[in-house]
Amino acid sequence: MSGFALAENTWLNVRVDGVSKKLEKNITAHLGTLPESDVQRRAFLFTVDDNTQDALESMGYYHGIVDIDVKETESGPWELNLNITTGDPIVIQWVDINFSGDMLQDDMFALWLNSLKVKPGDVLNHGVYDSLKSQLVTLALARGYFDARYTKSEISINRDFNTAQINIQFNSGKRYLFGDVDFEGSTLNDDVIEALIPFEADAPYATQQLTEFNRNLLDTGYFSNIKVLPQIDKISDGLVPIKVELSPRPSHLIEVGLGADIGNSTEDTFEPRVRVTWRTPQINRYGHYQETSAEWSPDRPKILTTYTIPLSHPLDDQLKVKLGILRDTYGVTQDYDEESRSFDNTGQLESKKYLIGLSRQQRSKSNWLYGYSVESIREFYEQLDIEYDPRFYLIGYNLTKTIRGDNTLDPKSGFRQTYSMEYADPSLGSTIRLARLQARFKWIETLFDKHRFVARLDLGANIASKNDISFIPPSLRYFAGGDQSIRGYSYQELGPYIDYTNSDDGLSRQVVGGRYLAVGSLEYQYYLTPTWRVATFVDAGNAFDTGQLEPVVAVGGGVHWISPIGPIKLDLGFGLKETETVARSFRFHLTMGTEL
Repeated sequence: MSGFALAENTWLNVRVDGVSKKLEKNITAHLGTLPESDVQRRAFLFTVDDNTQDALESMGYYHGIVDIDVKETESGPWELNLNITTGDPIVIQWVDINFSGDMLQDDMFALWLNSLKVKPGDVLNHGVYDSLKSQLVTLALARGYFDARYTKSEISINRDFNTAQINIQFNSGKRYLFGDVDFEGSTLNDDVIEALIPFEADAPYATQQLTEFNRNLLDTGYFSNIKVLPQIDKISDGLVPIKVELSPRPSHLIEVGLGADIGNSTEDTFEPRVRVTWRTPQINRYGHYQETSAEWSPDRPKILTTYTIPLSHPLDDQLKVKLGILRDTYGVTQDYDEESRSFDNTGQLESKKYLIGLSRQQRSKSNWLYGYSVESIREFYEQLDIEYDPRFYLIGYNLTKTIRGDNTLDPKSGFRQTYSMEYADPSLGSTIRLARLQARFKWIETLFDKHRFVARLDLGANIASKNDISFIPPSLRYFAGGDQSIRGYSYQELGPYIDYTNSDDGLSRQVVGGRYLAVGSLEYQYYLTPTWRVATFVDAGNAFDTGQLEPVVAVGGGVHWISPIGPIKLDLGFGLKETETVARSFRFHLTMGTEL
């Protein structure tokens, strides 16, 4: 084996030969800090043999031979050379672990045993053995066995046969239970806040339940500071009282979000986006709260207010009332120029929507989020020089499940699936009969710490009579393009179009959106550092009608900063296809927010 040298020192240089890198690191740790004086050097050399033997034995080498060579110099550091012959290691012959106490009825310890990597035939490693014992004690305390102790824990070594036997006997004693939960600092009604407790009275103690309790309190948004404290020193009759210290959030919170697109697609313009969100985390003692968001970008101002009323559970059962005025632009409108024999952009399809909605959102025990909704929509728009103002009363049902590998703003893995159905009928007051079906999927996976993959698929369909298509308002149709769709193209500029004769008897063309949507994306991200990464992606698909499918593809890359408030991404996309309404283009997209 090659030799290893410690960092240079003005008093002593050390070189270790004959061992692996892993064993050399262990020897270095046992030798300790290099000397910084003549006295420390002599003390260091005096203990070299014992410390090296301890390092070898801790990793199973009980027959090691250490050849120590010290070269003294008149000036400069002395040279210490350790030439080591490890000999045959001690091999584990068998591992005997016995449990007693209430833990015998706790499946978590059986799972822990099944996960152990220590097995007969392994080289003895005292560090692994100590870690095993520490894990068992930690698990016992986390499961409420506060009287747990080892009745035996030993390693029997036979140097003649180079074998070791591990014998562990662990008595958990009784398992303690959750006691009363005492809240301090909350102004909510007792029934509201007590609904957040994820365990029943007198349930077996488990820190995992306390972690879930803390997360529930945090997710409500009611509190700025949360402490869930098991009072081990106040245990009585086998019950552990829980103290919860809470600090309410400010009465009003303002958040500002920024984004932007720039490129040469439909419009050669810089398109900024500003979003201001006003929240009142707790309006009254019943836990009501509201969120109002105002978003501005050129020709696309929006304001939406959502008032939330907790029902049977502050997080898992909510009634929401929505009010909104939303103006938006879609696609592109073009006039034909006979001289250039081409279509020139003249604007976009514009609409103004008024929205009133009522929904109930609930969460199942299997973590599916499902909801029922009724929405009233009145939308005004001009299409093909004809003005429309259809009214819709949409009855909806949605289903969502999100699985995250962690709770950070930049999860390393996860999967989200969303399904929704909406229906409107003339017999219920709507202008036309319409059924809307949507499905969205997003998948994230990180391999080898630095290689992250993000995949996305969006599908949609509008089912309506062919004669009623023009009465489907733009906000309910499907368009493609933008930072959440096909990068390389502008926001909602892609989709099927209609040629028509305008009011001046000229030829015009308007992208009016499609009845169907199919858009997919695959992105690869590489972490340069824990807070910076680069990405490359391909997006494909389009909005379309029956017989008018024109798929487009965009490729590109970006730079992402994982900021304390979530990822901030600058992506550059290139459209690879020139459609009938959009030339080959590029777009910069600046976005903020988590991907899942």
